[in-house]
Amino acid sequence: MLELCTLASGSSGNCLLVSSGDTHILVDAGISCRRITTALKAMGLDPKALSAVLVTHEHSDHIAGLATMTKQLAVPVYASRGTGMQLCYRIPFLEEVLHTFTPGERFSLGGVDVESFATPHDAAQSTGYALSAGGKKAAVVTDLGHVTDEVAEGIRGAELLVAEANHDVEWLQSGPYPYSLKSRILGDRGHLSNEAGAQLVCRAVEGGARTVVLAHLSRENNTPQRAYDVVRSALEHRGARVGQDVRLEVAPRDQTGERYRI
Repeated sequence: MLELCTLASGSSGNCLLVSSGDTHILVDAGISCRRITTALKAMGLDPKALSAVLVTHEHSDHIAGLATMTKQLAVPVYASRGTGMQLCYRIPFLEEVLHTFTPGERFSLGGVDVESFATPHDAAQSTGYALSAGGKKAAVVTDLGHVTDEVAEGIRGAELLVAEANHDVEWLQSGPYPYSLKSRILGDRGHLSNEAGAQLVCRAVEGGARTVVLAHLSRENNTPQRAYDVVRSALEHRGARVGQDVRLEVAPRDQTGERYRI
């Protein structure tokens, strides 16, 4: 059995926990170490029991708590080689607990098999992850400007998908962000819009996903209801019955989300 729970999700910080038996893995640590450890304890998990942190990329909303965590807990950190190099520039002595890989490689952490895949984002070597145990698979894919063949292959067969639905395109275009930031977000190495995220979700559901959690929503250019409505409409247009064939949820921004089990 796999269990997944988001601790925070959004442009201000991202962190989620995947567990199987005695194996407990964080994907990103983009909120303070205090918030992470408090959330884990509230779930009945001793932070010292963490098996590893998988880092998707080096942007601050994904690594804000990593330096303190590695100092206090000495938890192993896994990242792509490009991301690992950037992390070592920022975090003293990280190389003592850092394990690097090339996106596309697979490895095991306790009772969980980890599949890595490249994601197109404006970072050194951004990576998505699929985690499997007991024949069950969950995939986490956020922070990407478009869906590549590697991403499609990485999520193939996932029963649980955490997928990006970052922004409403019209809201972003008419909003207060400077032109350079708008261009970055809308670019091929930026973030998925609600519509693009919906296409990714539809592809995953057609491949067997039964629970979908929308994540990394922009505070300024999206709302949970807007993201949910767009993705639900796309699913229903393709004949999927939300609430029956597939469960669709939105990860909360600043608090621990629901615990999903597969």
